[in-house]
Amino acid sequence: MLTKPSYFKFAFSWIIYFFLWLLAQLPYRILVFIGKVFGRLLHTFGLRKKVVVTNLKICFPELNINTRRQLIKKHYQELGIMVTQTLKAFLSQTKKIEQNSVIHGGEHIQACLDKNQGVLLVAGHFTSLDIGGKILCKQFLIAGMYREHKHPLTEYIVTKSRLKYAVKMFKREELRPIIKHLKSGGILWYAPDQDYRRGQSVFVPFFNHLASTITATHQMARLSKCAVLYFHVQRNDKPPFYTLTLSPAMDNFPTKDALEDTKRVNQEIEIMVKKNPHEYLWVHKRFKTTQGGEKNPYINSDEDL
Repeated sequence: MLTKPSYFKFAFSWIIYFFLWLLAQLPYRILVFIGKVFGRLLHTFGLRKKVVVTNLKICFPELNINTRRQLIKKHYQELGIMVTQTLKAFLSQTKKIEQNSVIHGGEHIQACLDKNQGVLLVAGHFTSLDIGGKILCKQFLIAGMYREHKHPLTEYIVTKSRLKYAVKMFKREELRPIIKHLKSGGILWYAPDQDYRRGQSVFVPFFNHLASTITATHQMARLSKCAVLYFHVQRNDKPPFYTLTLSPAMDNFPTKDALEDTKRVNQEIEIMVKKNPHEYLWVHKRFKTTQGGEKNPYINSDEDL
C-alpha cells in the first residue's frame, strides 16, 4: 500500500510537484514545444554527452561525424519531450492523445488472452515508453514492473500515477507475484535492456558488443508458460502522435538455453531501436559492466565525435 509522504517533511518537493502538475495541464502541442526547448538546453549543456557519444560509437560505428551529430541533436530533443510527455501521462488527461494514436498488432495480445495464456510484453527504454504504456493500458488490462525510486515523494507520485491506468505495479524483486499474475492469464509489461547490477545476468551481444543482460525474460516465460511479445513505441510530430506496435508471440520460446534466449531478446530490441534510434535512451550506461578485465568504455571517454 502506498504511503503519502509528509507535507511538512517534504514541503519543497511538494511545491515542485504542484508546479509540475500545473505544467502538465497545458495542451499537448505546447508541452511538446516546451520539451523541444528543454532538449536544446540539455544538448547545449551537454548532459551525459560523453555517455551518449560512447554508446553511439559502439552501436553505430558506421555513422559518419555529421550523421552522428544530427542523431545526437535529435536525441536530446526527444529527451526534453520525454520529460513533458511523461508529466502529461502521469498528471493529466490524455484522452485526445489516445484518440490520435494507433496500435498495430493488438490482435496478437487478444489471441493469447482468448487461450487464457499470460503475456509478457518486452519493451525497450524509449523516451515515449510511459505515455505509450498508458495508451496501451487503455485497451488491455496490463501490469507493469518497475525499479523503486529512492526519493519517497517520487516513488509515491510515479507509482500512484501508473496505477491509474495499470492494473498492478510489481517491483523487480517480486518474482512470485509476477509469476502468479502471468500464470493466471495476466499481461506484464517490462523492459530488460538496461545494465542491472541485481539479478542473474549473462553477457550477450547488443549491437555486436557484449552487454550484461538479465535473463528474466527467459526465466519468467519458463516458469509461467506465458507468451512473449515485443512492444515498440514511436512518437510522431503529426497525428497519429504515437504508433504502438505489438509483435506476434515468439516461436520456440523459451528454450532450455537461457543464454541463447537472452541473445534473442537483445536481437529483437536492436530491431526496435533501429526503427527510431533518436528515441532510445542513450544516456544510460548500457555497457558499464564488463567481463574478463575489459576496460569500462565510459571511463576516460570524451565527447569527440
